[in-house]
Amino acid sequence: MYKKVAQGWMKHFDFLVIDLICLQLSYFIAYCFRNGFHDFYEKSTYRSMSIIFLLVDIILIAYFELFKDVLKRGYYKEWTMMLKHVCLVMLFATFYLFISKTGGEHSRIVLVSTGVTYFIVGYTVRIVWKKIVLSKNIIIGKRSLLILTTKENLNHTISEINRNNYGRFRVSGVAVLDKDMTGQIIDGVPVIATKDTVINYICRKWVDEVFIQPSTKTQQYDELINQLAEMGVTVHINLLEFGKLTGQKQLIEQVGPYMVLTTSINITTDREYVMKRSMDVCGGIVGCLVTGVLFLIFAPLIYIKSPGPIFFSQTRIGQNGKKFKIYKFRSMYLDAEERKKELMEKNRISNGMMFKLDYDPRIIGSEKGNGKGIGNFIRKYSIDEFPQFWNVLKGDMSLVGTRPPTVDEWEKYALHHRARLAVKPGITGAWQVSGRSDITDFEEVVKLDTNYILDWSVGLDLRIIAKTILVVLGQNGAL
Repeated sequence: MYKKVAQGWMKHFDFLVIDLICLQLSYFIAYCFRNGFHDFYEKSTYRSMSIIFLLVDIILIAYFELFKDVLKRGYYKEWTMMLKHVCLVMLFATFYLFISKTGGEHSRIVLVSTGVTYFIVGYTVRIVWKKIVLSKNIIIGKRSLLILTTKENLNHTISEINRNNYGRFRVSGVAVLDKDMTGQIIDGVPVIATKDTVINYICRKWVDEVFIQPSTKTQQYDELINQLAEMGVTVHINLLEFGKLTGQKQLIEQVGPYMVLTTSINITTDREYVMKRSMDVCGGIVGCLVTGVLFLIFAPLIYIKSPGPIFFSQTRIGQNGKKFKIYKFRSMYLDAEERKKELMEKNRISNGMMFKLDYDPRIIGSEKGNGKGIGNFIRKYSIDEFPQFWNVLKGDMSLVGTRPPTVDEWEKYALHHRARLAVKPGITGAWQVSGRSDITDFEEVVKLDTNYILDWSVGLDLRIIAKTILVVLGQNGAL
């Protein structure tokens, strides 16, 4: 969502998994050292403790951002961070034994030995794995990075970022700002645009973040940077040279070997990201279970009235321009997409940036009258939206976000419209609970979504979810 300060939870997921394995292995070794190779998982105290170790480790890594800058840490810094990590884990494990009143059943020698073994094994494995990651440029995650630079810095910049890819970006392309080299491949990275075409490229393609490496011999790129900020793109500018920025939030960090000034529409921490993603996972699981029940009820009704697939899928545009398949219960006839062109003149949204009708004849059962068909019922109570909980569980969407545009809507976007794509799209959002049926100006929709991104907090998401439930129960239209 916007710029995540560390995002160690996701981009260093391999370190998380390795650390959990090291902790469990250390606990097992400590137990065997004290009691021998038997009965480890048969004793409830030790079985429960192994699970507690997993949960405590995950929570501590997320809350204290223990993998922040892990690839940039030297031997001594890693030593101190590992010591801090071990002390926190042992402290919380001891606290659990005290609270659960099971300390008397658990060997203190095993607990202390676990800490010592965990430090030795964890530190060694981290050092070895970091060397492997940096030498092989192992990328975890799918953050797309576009490089903007000049011809004189082109080869050096690409080489340095690939060699020092601490952020573990997928370098999707490079734009040369002072010469047309479009179509060439430099060190395995395609040149995709010039200074004049790069804005249009970013507006139409999947780009998460942009790195700008200016030249001391070239002019400032204030206008270009401000356009990127207006689009909601996270921008990293090498501190060699930069102009005045209009991004809402800024910080100093590192991209590859370069110290950069990062500007973004908003900034979140790992803790905030984990809280939001945890809400999405829990909500996604519950929503998928409810979707299964709704399928048993409504699938026959849909099929009887309009034989064909029960589910409807469509390509939508997600965070930062990434395309994905959205899923819904089908509430329209099979030829709905073809008939949409015929109905565009009745669209209630100005300039065609979205599509809404007062009476939509494509809805299943609409021939009975406006609002009387099974399709209208499904849409009225937002039943058609429930399969999107699968999108939430997959990570394509969030419980709360912005409405994902269709491809044809997205192709009409101006620069400032793209700011809506700075977050994952949501099943519900600020626009949906703000009297959306009465809003016919797309610019007002963009304003509501942009304000949501700027003001985002977990509390705001909870308020929007609560309002959504009231909207649905109040029968104010489908979400």
